[in-house]
Amino acid sequence: MFFCLPILIGCQQKLKPEGDLTPRICPHCHNASVFSAKSTTWFEFFFIPLLPFSSKHVWICQICHWMAPHVAGHWEPMVAYGDLPMQPSYQPGYVNQPKPTSPNT
Repeated sequence: MFFCLPILIGCQQKLKPEGDLTPRICPHCHNASVFSAKSTTWFEFFFIPLLPFSSKHVWICQICHWMAPHVAGHWEPMVAYGDLPMQPSYQPGYVNQPKPTSPNT
């Protein structure tokens, strides 16, 4: 009798937010959704993380998943401030139109 038992192994990358959680502007999608995180790659056996392979500090966008290395003293994304002027959004103009009258009146 032959039994086949699959063995599931792999590497999974996990992100953990850290440090200052001030929102920053994403250079890719231009949203204020970039934060600093620690990225750790784990060796997994049957979906159980066993050994960390590597870890690094990164900037990551929550919307478009853009990622860049976070090195102290080097380039950083712009900080998003709440008092900056925003682009005007489109709002349709509403016109008071007369109600249609029925032909019987």
